[in-house]
Amino acid sequence: MLMRPAELEAIRDGQVDLAFRRWDRPRVKVGTRLRTAVGLVEVVSVEQVALSALRAEDARRAGAASLGALRTALAARAERPVFRVGLRYAGADPRETLRAALPDAEEVGTILAGLDRLDAASPIGPWTRATLRIIDRKPEVRAPELAAELDRPTAEFKRDVRKLKERGLTESLAIGYRLSPRGEVVLDSEDGPRERTPRREGHPLPRTIGAPATRALRAVDVHTLEAVSTWSRRDLAALHGVGPIALDRLESALAQLGLAYAG
Repeated sequence: MLMRPAELEAIRDGQVDLAFRRWDRPRVKVGTRLRTAVGLVEVVSVEQVALSALRAEDARRAGAASLGALRTALAARAERPVFRVGLRYAGADPRETLRAALPDAEEVGTILAGLDRLDAASPIGPWTRATLRIIDRKPEVRAPELAAELDRPTAEFKRDVRKLKERGLTESLAIGYRLSPRGEVVLDSEDGPRERTPRREGHPLPRTIGAPATRALRAVDVHTLEAVSTWSRRDLAALHGVGPIALDRLESALAQLGLAYAG
């Protein structure tokens, strides 16, 4: 179930708890927890409804500007029924906690055995260590560039990185990836410790602001929300690539930390 960044943020903030979709059949089940850019979103209800039965309250709870706007958004694919999906924010992605959990020697052995199984099942042969190593050497580099260096299709490379993310070994950034503290311990157990650029203190830029805004912020050495809070909204808006949507999403992310733009 695809949801726009603004929709996800509104669900997280408690402003939206409904979504309406044109489906040929239900695409989600009650109790499903969707992993999203803002954390877990749980499906609490799914029911087929008539378009004519929708009311202004439905539009408000779905984040639509009006009942008319909601009906207009549902005008496409009119041959399909309308489904009313109840949603709630279910907290942070548990993989965030897993990434920070440093494994002991016994657990490292278990993790490595799991990576060996992934390698054995792969049609291209072993890939897990090579993927961890390239992410370790080139954090914050776009997936197509990493995939090209490994001579792999980008889509397949991203799919495999997600498998490592499920194990808490990598984390996705606004652009590219980096090893998690857990992933560093696992890789160092095989390759030995290596000197790495110290992790930046603070909260990373949200992925929802988009690549152009991320590149613009990085160009002026703004890599965290704490650094964003030292800038005024007006000054950030003057940067090429930082538009109103990115500014709104940064403001929302700052508010979650009790921060705001300077000035």
